[in-house]
Amino acid sequence: MYRRILNRSFLLLIFTGLALQLQAQEKKKKSYLGFVGNGSLYFSWGYNTEWYTGSTVHVNQPSLNNDYKLVGVRAHDRRGWDDNFFHTALTVPQYNYRLGYFFNEKQDFAIEINFDHTKYIITDGQQAHLKGKLNGEQTDRHIDYSSSNGFYYFLNNGANFLLFNLVKRFQVYHTDDKKFKVDLLAKAGVGPVIPHVENAFFGKDNDPGFQLGGWNMGVETALRVTGMKYVYLEFAQKVDYARYSNLKIYEGTARQSFGTYELILSLGINLPTGKNNPQYKSRAYMQSLQEVRQ
Repeated sequence: MYRRILNRSFLLLIFTGLALQLQAQEKKKKSYLGFVGNGSLYFSWGYNTEWYTGSTVHVNQPSLNNDYKLVGVRAHDRRGWDDNFFHTALTVPQYNYRLGYFFNEKQDFAIEINFDHTKYIITDGQQAHLKGKLNGEQTDRHIDYSSSNGFYYFLNNGANFLLFNLVKRFQVYHTDDKKFKVDLLAKAGVGPVIPHVENAFFGKDNDPGFQLGGWNMGVETALRVTGMKYVYLEFAQKVDYARYSNLKIYEGTARQSFGTYELILSLGINLPTGKNNPQYKSRAYMQSLQEVRQ
């Protein structure tokens, strides 16, 4: 009998342990589903304008015996609507998009894919300081950097900053029914640059094309105003630092780095991935839900 009681107790202990384990797994599963199910996805499309710091372009053409720098050149962007907005495709101007996901319970942290199609053009007609080896001889002089003199340098179809950002949201004002919201977002990240390079040095032009050309990092602050719960307008400013390398030129490569200041205006949509997302439910509803859970 003692052995029977011991065996039954042992079996009861096993079954109790299994039941507790299953309960813990179910609780963990529900917690995970709550984490995923009550998130929110957002997407925006917009346009930008940029200002660039001075930059030094390092040109290396071994077969031509060239290894020189264009020191401190100035550059500008190219807004599509400056030419003829109504005859310009949507993707030709300097555009940007954001794709993100708010993932935590408070909905104040997100991960984001952040892309800016920015155009970088070395300003025509400036006096550029050329320093280094040209045709095998050392030189240190100023040249007329202009298309008429055989020079142009475009990241014209995109300097193309791609960042993978971490986003923090700060609530400024939300109505009780969450139909109107004002939020401040802070973003930071790193990623590759994907430039489209077109250039000519001393009349020798390259075969233009897209390439992976280095990396960049940036920080951004944005004011987001949401109406009708789901649609928002976002105005942002961004500072980016990019380092380009192995850019394709005639018979060689170029490299450079520069800083960028951007102003960005975007229109977006934000959609919940669960029915109890606190960003889309009234305060009264969330309080009643919390009481039921307790």
